[in-house]
Amino acid sequence: MQKRLFVGGLPYATTEDQLRELFSQAGTVESVNIITDRHTGRSKGFGFVEFATEEEAQKAVEMFNETELEGRKIAVNVARPREERN
Repeated sequence: MQKRLFVGGLPYATTEDQLRELFSQAGTVESVNIITDRHTGRSKGFGFVEFATEEEAQKAVEMFNETELEGRKIAVNVARPREERN
């Protein structure tokens, strides 16, 4: 298992600080990155959370996958490596 998690289905108004606070319930959050549109700066509704240990990341998946955040069901999974684009 990796320490980096994909978080999808985020409400567009969610901030990185809010995500960090939520996921810190599962352990030590190393970094949070909400992906934004480069033209508008608006959230794309997904991001990544990285934990200090694999155990904490697994705990976060168990705690938060398929739960509701501000009325939206979020998905929390192990992040796949980024694919290269042409």
